Amino acid sequence: MKLSDMDLIVDHIYGGSRKGNASDDPLPQLIGVDNGAGFRHLGKRPGINTLKLLALKANFNDPDWPDHLDTESGLFTYYGDNKTVRGIHDTPRQGNQMLRNLFDARHSSTSFGHFPVILLFGGTGQYRDVRFLGLAVPGAQNLGPDDDLVAIWRAKGPDNVRFQNYKSVFTILNVPVVTREWLNDVKAGNAASSHHAPKPWLEWLSGRKYSPLYAPHSIDIRSKEQQLPQAEEDRKILSLVHNKYRENPFGFEAAAVEIARLFMPDIGTCEITRPWRDGGRDAVGAYRIGTGRSAIEVEFALEAKCYTPWGKGVGVKELSRLLSRLRHRQFGILVTTSHLAPQAYTELKEDKHPVVVISGGDIASTLKKQVGPFELIDKWLNSL
Repeated sequence: MKLSDMDLIVDHIYGGSRKGNASDDPLPQLIGVDNGAGFRHLGKRPGINTLKLLALKANFNDPDWPDHLDTESGLFTYYGDNKTVRGIHDTPRQGNQMLRNLFDARHSSTSFGHFPVILLFGGTGQYRDVRFLGLAVPGAQNLGPDDDLVAIWRAKGPDNVRFQNYKSVFTILNVPVVTREWLNDVKAGNAASSHHAPKPWLEWLSGRKYSPLYAPHSIDIRSKEQQLPQAEEDRKILSLVHNKYRENPFGFEAAAVEIARLFMPDIGTCEITRPWRDGGRDAVGAYRIGTGRSAIEVEFALEAKCYTPWGKGVGVKELSRLLSRLRHRQFGILVTTSHLAPQAYTELKEDKHPVVVISGGDIASTLKKQVGPFELIDKWLNSL
């Protein structure tokens, strides 16, 4: 079947030719957009009223701009197209201006009759093949206008010249298949009136109701490989953290508290306790649930282990020490530059102990997402 006749199926891979040039791109044939760049469109840009379709492509291989798909929440983090020193809206393809318009319309009280269809794709690393990530809409149910599109700062070049780019959040709707019939109607300008339009998209268009595509992980016990970083940039970040604290375990405990705050932003007070007889020190704190005067705080105990990332990992003995400190209605946080060993992880899950495991891979991805590229992470660690 030709690409131009295919439906779009979530997580299906669509391949192009193998000539080694721009003609390998399957998106022009698949949905009728041009080739190249992360922003592709049908209709006249950058206005919302004149755009019919917008295709966003992420390669997931840029450490400075880490696009990210969270399959459990159905949220997709996407960075704009201003990746050099210039005005935030002064990009050749007007990608950032389109982002600004999309999110302005998302929060508008009048933009309920027409909205461009947004299709997300990810690179596979094989030629220019793409994986269809889903049908998306801007924003999320729990994010307001100050949170779903944010202008962030970066610095570039030997002089560290500063500039801004957008960080945006999209919700992938619970639409497993985008049919070819609807795509044809979208191209004809009849997205909302089409009999083939997906119900979750129509509900969002008319009432801003979000129906995310939730995909919880089916495996509760993560393997060693799943707990450690695989990408070279992430391995480099984890090695930086380990090398900085491998001779200073007490210093790592202070860093572990700050890493936990990045991983779990609603952590409130958190204090490092006195050394135990075995030489270890830990932290105790409170995690805030809810907002305002209705919020409550749940106590937790934190254990930090700066172990060799690709060594034997944290075993049953170390985990038992943390569990023994948990009182009624408390939970634990384990922060390690390594991983939780299989036997310990199995016992943790089978006995349903309330412990959050922040492993080496979690540390690397969290620092990259919340702090920035390698150089900024190094400076951040030195500032602790």
